[in-house]
Amino acid sequence: MRILIVSQYFWPERFRVNDLAIALKDRGHQVTVLTGKPNYPGGRFFPGYGFWGRVREAFEGVPVVRVPLVPRGFGGPGRLALNYLSFPLFASLLAPLRLPRPQDVIVVFAPSPLTVTLAALTLKCLWRRPVVLWLQDIWPDSVEVLGGRAGAWLSPWVGRLSSFIYMRCDWILVQSRAFGPRLRELGVPEGRVEYLPNWAEDLYGSGNRTGRQAGCGEFPRGFRVVFAGNLGAGQSLETLLRAAEALREVPDIHWVVIGDGRRRSWLAEQVTHRGLGKTVHLVGSRSLEDMPACFAAADALLVTLAPAPLFALTIPSKIQSYLAAGKPIIGALDGEGARVVAEAEAGIAVPAGADTDLARAVLTLRELPAAERAAMGLRGRRYFEQHFCRDRLIDRFEAALGAVTRSERGGG
Repeated sequence: MRILIVSQYFWPERFRVNDLAIALKDRGHQVTVLTGKPNYPGGRFFPGYGFWGRVREAFEGVPVVRVPLVPRGFGGPGRLALNYLSFPLFASLLAPLRLPRPQDVIVVFAPSPLTVTLAALTLKCLWRRPVVLWLQDIWPDSVEVLGGRAGAWLSPWVGRLSSFIYMRCDWILVQSRAFGPRLRELGVPEGRVEYLPNWAEDLYGSGNRTGRQAGCGEFPRGFRVVFAGNLGAGQSLETLLRAAEALREVPDIHWVVIGDGRRRSWLAEQVTHRGLGKTVHLVGSRSLEDMPACFAAADALLVTLAPAPLFALTIPSKIQSYLAAGKPIIGALDGEGARVVAEAEAGIAVPAGADTDLARAVLTLRELPAAERAAMGLRGRRYFEQHFCRDRLIDRFEAALGAVTRSERGGG
């Protein structure tokens, strides 16, 4: 198949769509990626990129076509709205000129913003090709929850836009089963939605977890609770800080935060203001290749989400990576993510925002014999292999693309 992947985010930004592009290419498909200029999560263009220039490049043999966008910056909702709207605008205008001949199917990778799909729908009208949406985040819910007052004001308009987009996609693959009922509320027929969760890259396999050490040499000695990923509003960093405050008198417990995002500066200020510099360590971003070694150096891996109905619907993608790493998981989250941790028997899940329970969970894991923590990690790894195996999920992804393409051809 000739497959076009439309994604506002792509390498060198770190998203699972990078691995999807490689996997489909390795299976013999002709894959092209339409994306923007990398600026996530720091809010500024990556070195070597700017508004213009670097239109064409390649990633692991996959052609990449880039269009301009307004970087996220840190200027609040107005700047973020420009970022969300500029990519589909420039992609809709420039993609027909920059892309090769019409593809067989258009795949959209859609965390926020859902507006990325508008570019794909433009190409659908021009090419008469089906659009498959791989949905990572539910709009309009996420806009209302994370947008503050502006989000509440915009929610009715965003809701209508979201329904417009969902109804015009030929197939929607969702990363959480809980997305299905919500999409039906928004008018999407049940037969057009399929559950297809995220996976973790192969480098998290057992043969790679202790290979590269450069990324974690500065980790402190003691019981290491490692949080990895985006530092944004949805991650409920306040919960981590309050739990760290509760355990400040246990000097061998260390909270290691790997990542970047819109709230990194705020988090650094809070660590200093609360006097947590000896136990909370912000080590910045690490390369994907470093992450298995960083996880191997952890005693527990932490995932936190804000207490909101939206976040109860989702499975944070880091959970798959944590399970694959074979380490105990501590989760302060509700809904689907908590269910996976509990069902896998891979750690301890407490309610979202429950900092006291989180602190107690850290103490509980610290006091367990090392053999019991290792057994938790092994159960998580087995659960990952049963439910989130990369090859099996790519099989299903490939089958879905083939089915929608055949259906389109059959329909004339």
